[in-house]
Amino acid sequence: MSANATISDNPLLKGSGLPAFADITPEQIVPAFSQLLTELDQELSTLNANVKPTWNNLVQPLERLTERLNWSWGVVNHLMGVKNSSALREAHETVQPQVVQFLNKLGQSQPIYNAFKALRASDSWKSLDYAQQRIVEAAIRDAELSGVGLQGEARERFNTIQMELAELSTKFSNHLLDATKAFSVILTTTEEIDGLPHSLLSLAAQAARAAGEENATPENGPWRITLDLPSYGPFMQHSTQRDLRQKLYKAFITRASSGELDNNRLIERILELRQELAQLLGYQTYADLSLASKMAENVEAVESLLEELRRASYNCAVKDLEELRAFAVEKGAAEANDFQHWDISFWAERQQEEKFAFTAEELRPYFPLPNVLDSLFTQVKHLFGVTITPADGQAPVWHEDVRYFQISDETGNPIAYFYLDSYSRPEEKRGGAWMDRCTNRDKITENGVTNVRLPVAYLVCNQTPPVDGKPSLMTFSDVETLFHEFGHGLQHMLTKVDYPEAAGINNVEWDAVELPSQFMENWCYVSIPVRDGEKASQDTSSRLPTLLGMAKHYETGEALPEHYHQKLLAAKNYRSGSAMLRQIHFSLLDLELHHRYRPGSGETPKDVRDRIAKNTTVLPPLPEDSFLCAFAHIFGGGYAAGYYSYKWAEVLSADAFAAFEEAGLENELSIQATGRLYRDTILALGGSKHPMEVFKSFRGREPSTEPLLRHNGLVAA
Repeated sequence: MSANATISDNPLLKGSGLPAFADITPEQIVPAFSQLLTELDQELSTLNANVKPTWNNLVQPLERLTERLNWSWGVVNHLMGVKNSSALREAHETVQPQVVQFLNKLGQSQPIYNAFKALRASDSWKSLDYAQQRIVEAAIRDAELSGVGLQGEARERFNTIQMELAELSTKFSNHLLDATKAFSVILTTTEEIDGLPHSLLSLAAQAARAAGEENATPENGPWRITLDLPSYGPFMQHSTQRDLRQKLYKAFITRASSGELDNNRLIERILELRQELAQLLGYQTYADLSLASKMAENVEAVESLLEELRRASYNCAVKDLEELRAFAVEKGAAEANDFQHWDISFWAERQQEEKFAFTAEELRPYFPLPNVLDSLFTQVKHLFGVTITPADGQAPVWHEDVRYFQISDETGNPIAYFYLDSYSRPEEKRGGAWMDRCTNRDKITENGVTNVRLPVAYLVCNQTPPVDGKPSLMTFSDVETLFHEFGHGLQHMLTKVDYPEAAGINNVEWDAVELPSQFMENWCYVSIPVRDGEKASQDTSSRLPTLLGMAKHYETGEALPEHYHQKLLAAKNYRSGSAMLRQIHFSLLDLELHHRYRPGSGETPKDVRDRIAKNTTVLPPLPEDSFLCAFAHIFGGGYAAGYYSYKWAEVLSADAFAAFEEAGLENELSIQATGRLYRDTILALGGSKHPMEVFKSFRGREPSTEPLLRHNGLVAA
């Protein structure tokens, strides 16, 4: 391809709108970025030479410049997550250092930084609206965190570190993906599959066929079990073969911890570089640096919240484990005196079945993906007044299973779109679930005509794909995950902010970003009446068909029996102390590694984990447990010294949901009024105001931890 590729030659140079996924190949990445970065470099030089401290001559041209890079680099990173291949990795690896180099140059531009400071000090500052002022403040802070104040050797060192950290982070993720992919167990006898549900046998037979066992069937096998969560999770819950559970568990907790894929040395290096980076910028620790752009004031404030939650959950978690162990003994488990990590999922599933008289598998047939989507969309319309309709075929997709949808407002006008990539594809797609931005909302004026560019989101999940002619049947946990990611999507898509730098999730402090996602999970358990409180009967037929009302058996069409609804509610807080403690364990471990730990101090990151585990786990990790090698949130993603954000934001989200409880979940009119207020504040304001201000504009006060503890059954209601 010639150096001066045109857009028609290279779809990665399009720079705006929907990516032409069908036309993008890994071979186009290097030439596209070689040209793009050359052009952007020239644009940056021009901007540096002519920049003026006004909104139109500083913020707008800068936004146009970064938009082009974010668009192209965003497409490549998206494909790294959903369509990973060795050719794509190689291209990404080649281009990444150049991208980091350009971002450093941009972040450290003295003329741009000085112009932002001059704008803040100028007479025109007062004429900017609140969102514009917040964008300028964030730009000044981000420049300072990007090393704009560094000179000579210090700046050179800073840039070298940034480059190496980006490479290490990608390598960490690739190692984890490869290690997860590398392990599998082939089962061939009925004894080996004892206890496994049919849904897992179908998936395992499909995995065996994909691995070359052409005649594999759910009935006769062979069955291939992998460390991919839709396979690993159900196997650990249902396999009666303790030795096989042990084998899989040990493979899972030692992923990417030895040989060529060993992440241990990457972890040491990442922590060492992050600490050096923080000190170059004048911070004592990387945690201090991380919190400089977050909602929490300092490490002490975070630790104080986590300790409050730890105290509330620790004894409950101890009790959870004692009860589970006793249950296993009662059921005649010879191994109960030697109760191990690989026994927990299995016995918890049995205990839950007995306690609440249903299994997760029993519910799957009632949650086929199409019904769950109907339910989610109905709920969103009821709460926020927006309508979601399929728009398949209107956008190019990266895989035939990907769907495309339109969101319209009350008047029927489109206000946003989203892609939905629901199914697990372990050979090319990373695990977990996430929401990402495809395009941001923006107000664009061309030739005197102003139009609003609508936001588009990527929503990615990893549930069991349709197998053997059945639709994708979801566990209730899959359902919660979908609602969670959709909550992120709503904040991106229902924003009313017209500046892309603060629209949707942009410029929202990281520890507030999980508020809308965790908030949506609450609606998985609620059914709301169609009529207002006075007229609503207790009869479920008068209820809005929300999730539990719309759950219907995929074959018979039979509605989810009411006793299941009651059991789901009863099971909601099953082992909630353990679940809370687990998140606190991860959060405190992350903080400790980025605040007090020093590489070369004689203590390893693994030692730190074992030390933190003493107060935050009730069954200590095994000696060989290498969880940190798979802790992608902090070593491969953006949660470094920020994993606590899940808990911080969960306090906010539980309190936000409490507003609906106070309005009366039985009162349709109140619920709709509260829903519109939530949409106009939490969802609409995005990063245009500080999250505490946004929260107070919805709630009328600062948040309280009481609703979170109450929702988790950790304080008396």
